[in-house]
Amino acid sequence: MSVRKRKWKTKSGAAREAWFVDYTDQHGVRVGKQFAKKKDADAFAASTHTEVRQSSHIADYATKTVKQAGEKWLKRAEESLEVMTVKQYEQHLRLHILPFLGDHKLTRITVPVVREFMDKLRDAGRSPAMVKSIRTSLSGILAEAQERGWSNQNAVRDMSQGRKGRESKGDKRRKAKLVVGRDIPTREEIQKVIAQLNKPDAAYRQLIITAIFTGMRASELRGLRWDDIDFARKEITVRQRADATNDMGPPKSEAGQRTIEMAPMVINTLKDWKDKCPKGELGLVFPTQKGTVQRHENIVRRGLWEPQIAAGLTKQKVLRTEGRVPLLKDGKEQLVTVAKYEGLHALRHFFASWCLNPMSLGGQGKNPMEVQKELGHSTIALTMDTYGHLFKKTKNDGALARAEAALLKPVTATQTQHAG
Repeated sequence: MSVRKRKWKTKSGAAREAWFVDYTDQHGVRVGKQFAKKKDADAFAASTHTEVRQSSHIADYATKTVKQAGEKWLKRAEESLEVMTVKQYEQHLRLHILPFLGDHKLTRITVPVVREFMDKLRDAGRSPAMVKSIRTSLSGILAEAQERGWSNQNAVRDMSQGRKGRESKGDKRRKAKLVVGRDIPTREEIQKVIAQLNKPDAAYRQLIITAIFTGMRASELRGLRWDDIDFARKEITVRQRADATNDMGPPKSEAGQRTIEMAPMVINTLKDWKDKCPKGELGLVFPTQKGTVQRHENIVRRGLWEPQIAAGLTKQKVLRTEGRVPLLKDGKEQLVTVAKYEGLHALRHFFASWCLNPMSLGGQGKNPMEVQKELGHSTIALTMDTYGHLFKKTKNDGALARAEAALLKPVTATQTQHAG
């Protein structure tokens, strides 16, 4: 293992110099690597010396490219993950990772390289949330490469570990709590939506009413069967869900299989709908006219967006391309009017807030454990992380002072004997 300075001239006669590390790896192959700075060459030589002795070193000639590792990572995902998750991974790889890093050798993917890659994504118009999601996919690719012996480092994990304890302002913003009126519909807004749904020509009325008063996930509503509804007991039992490709499967977790009490409006709405509901082999409550599974996009556009827009619940949104780059016209971002709450999950958030709000505010006054069961969360921690800030703290004027007085009150001999 040697570190030496090299000087040479280019074809144009310009003088160049660099630090060169010359070594023989554990396979007996002589390898050379060049660095601009001596400190970088020394650091590489020191770590490589140890890796060669431990037979864990991977030289540039023995590694693969990010593209090759990405293909293997995607193939493994296809074997174990849902179709839409795989589709998202494929888009991350094709649209965002390969254009910037596809031909890079895995051994050259360092923390500075990853940091520069993330900067380029932002400069190209990707949102902070998208950049974070792409970074996670890149970490998965590098982990795949490690398992295959193509690399001995994961620069994304190294970067994350180095950032622990100094969370950025952007990270804090992305962890911002859900806000009523921004992320969660208010009681008045839900009333306006229901008023629009009560019109004769309202599309998906039965489904949206059920979503508001049960907090069921979109996939659970699309997979709901009449056999899962017990009108006598006033209950809905969640037993299955429809994924993005309309295939039926179990709920997201074991806790997702649950029983939900039906509010009177849900009971009356579904009883009236049962005879009119299109029939199909699947026995679905909210099917298409042919009795098949509804497309999620249709439910959102017609069932969720239309009543909001009719009620004046709208916002302006920047039009973007598939790569999340804003569309410009005369140098200005193009805007479009959309529904204030764009996804069905907003109704699930509303249901959660309705469960935990006190009765004096039109809520049900349930405790965190009850809300967890209603929503089908796998852990109470998930419920509290998402909605804990919405639980109303009960005030008992004078309770703290009375507790302090009781604590400081002299203890009698009789009380001491009982305590023992």
